[in-house]
Amino acid sequence: MPKAYWIARVDVHDPERYPDYVATAAPAMQRHGARFLVRGGPFRALEGASRSRNVVIEFPSMEAALACYGAPEYQAAKAIREAVSEADIVIVEGYEPD
Repeated sequence: MPKAYWIARVDVHDPERYPDYVATAAPAMQRHGARFLVRGGPFRALEGASRSRNVVIEFPSMEAALACYGAPEYQAAKAIREAVSEADIVIVEGYEPD
């Protein structure tokens, strides 16, 4: 079963409250096997539009990634995130060569 990844691009408008989102999302992330691969490090935008923060989170499966997003704990965190930032988030299934 292929892994799945959340790819999030975020502009944080209220950096003092953004940690509230991170703390509130943590239980759902832990429960669904999330592993952060990229968490807001330096980057270079080479093509297209970009945002100030980029995050890539690995999950054991597409089902786990979707379940995390739909979890009540994450939905509470999402409400905080929406109040303090603007984001683009996609969930993509990983590639497993034959």
